[in-house]
Amino acid sequence: MSLIEFDNVTFSYRAGLRPAIKNLSFTLESGETLALIGHNGSGKSTLARLCNGLLIPDKGEVRVDGQSTRGKNVFDIRRKVGVVFQNPDNQTVATIIEDDVAFGPENLGLKSEEIRKRVDDALESVGMLGYAKRDPFRLSGGQKQRVAIAGVLALKPRVMILDESTAMLDPLSRREVMEVVYDLVRKENMSLITITHFTEEALEADKVLVLDGGEKYMEGGREVFLKSKELASIGLTAPTAVRVADALRAKGLDVARDVLYDEDLVKALCR
Repeated sequence: MSLIEFDNVTFSYRAGLRPAIKNLSFTLESGETLALIGHNGSGKSTLARLCNGLLIPDKGEVRVDGQSTRGKNVFDIRRKVGVVFQNPDNQTVATIIEDDVAFGPENLGLKSEEIRKRVDDALESVGMLGYAKRDPFRLSGGQKQRVAIAGVLALKPRVMILDESTAMLDPLSRREVMEVVYDLVRKENMSLITITHFTEEALEADKVLVLDGGEKYMEGGREVFLKSKELASIGLTAPTAVRVADALRAKGLDVARDVLYDEDLVKALCR
């Protein structure tokens, strides 16, 4: 049984408007990582909110661990699916970091000893335990996002969704945050959906889903990023190594057609 399943899902924000999500079907398996990409307005954030019951489909079904988001168990579903949004300030509810991370477990009605353990474990996992007593609004962008991730981890979800969570960060902070996330996903055996504009970042995922106008445009493994012309036709840019390899082939160089990473490109050029 899939951990998240979209079965022919359609959703509109208002009657008469073009659907934000249209006839979409896909699955996320336990322990799997999925990169969701698409241009602005393609339905990515809507999909994230459909995954944990913040939005309910007009047609079709969204199931989490076999449970429909239409049912009365929506709070159980939200415990299983944690979302980290683009701006960490929008998820901050307290003036002390450890209190902010404790907010979710407290609302689950857990005992104080369990809350303390979850907060410490979550902050340690993202490298922020030494900041527990600090004001979250005095942190850097990357540190704030780590705290937001810790707040989701403290709920012990089965799925973490990063909704453009690195878009406001500089390249170094973006790389550091994603390294932390993928390390945690492996250690905790979680599933991950990462919504991003950065195709190099999406290369780390097991599976790729490309949206266009709320519909599935492409789906597959990392080989999706080799289709640079198809991606460009909907306003997306292939990873740098792919574009450089394409340009070199256009100039007559015999560069392999499966180049995805910078390291692959270097090896191909050396050969």
